[in-house]
Amino acid sequence: MLSLSKPLREFGKLDKCLSAYGTRFEIADEKQPLYSTDLNKDNTFFITEGVFSLRRGENVLIGIDQAPFIMGLADGVIKNEVDYKLITESNCTGYYLPASKMIKIIEEKQLWREAFCWLAWQNRTLELRDVQLIGNNSYEQIRATLLSMIKWDEQLRSRIGVMNYIHQKTRISRSVVAEILAALRKGGYIEMKKGKLVNITRLPFEY
Repeated sequence: MLSLSKPLREFGKLDKCLSAYGTRFEIADEKQPLYSTDLNKDNTFFITEGVFSLRRGENVLIGIDQAPFIMGLADGVIKNEVDYKLITESNCTGYYLPASKMIKIIEEKQLWREAFCWLAWQNRTLELRDVQLIGNNSYEQIRATLLSMIKWDEQLRSRIGVMNYIHQKTRISRSVVAEILAALRKGGYIEMKKGKLVNITRLPFEY
C-alpha cells in the first residue's frame, strides 16, 4: 500500500513568498463551490484553513482533504482541461492569484523545487486512488477506502458519514456498501458510531 505525506515544508515556503500577492477569501458555509476549472482556470488557489472535497465532472468524488492545499499550481504552464471542483466541507480560508503571476514569482524566488514537490505529491495521490479503485472488486475498493479514512484525524472522521463517502467515491451501490459495513461491524473488524468511522481493528483481505 502506498503511503503519502503532504509536503508541508514546501507548502510553507511557497505560501510565505506568494501570500503577499494573493487576494484573500473566506467561505463560511458548507457545500459551497470554492474552485472550479471553468471559472478559475486562470488562477491558482491556496487553501490555508478548512476541509473540502475534490470532485471531477458532475459529481465524481475524488476525495476529501484538509488544508493546506494548492489547486491550479501547474495552470501557469499548462491549462487544465479536466473539469475539477473544490467544494467546502467546513469554513475555508485562503487566497488566490493569477497563475501567470505565480509562475513569474516562482521563477524570481527560485521555488521550482518546492513547486515540483507539491505537484509530485498531487500526482502520486491520484495514482494511489487509481491503485485502490481501478480493477478491484467492490470489497477491495471499500477496504482501501476505509484504510484511507482511518488515517484522517479524529475531527475530520467525526464529520464524514462512512457509507455516503464510500458510495460517492467508489460509485458502489449503497445497499452493497451497507451490507459489507454491517458484516465488518458484526465481525468486530471496524467500529462505527452514528455512521462515522471510529476505529479499525484489522480488515481481512477477502470478503
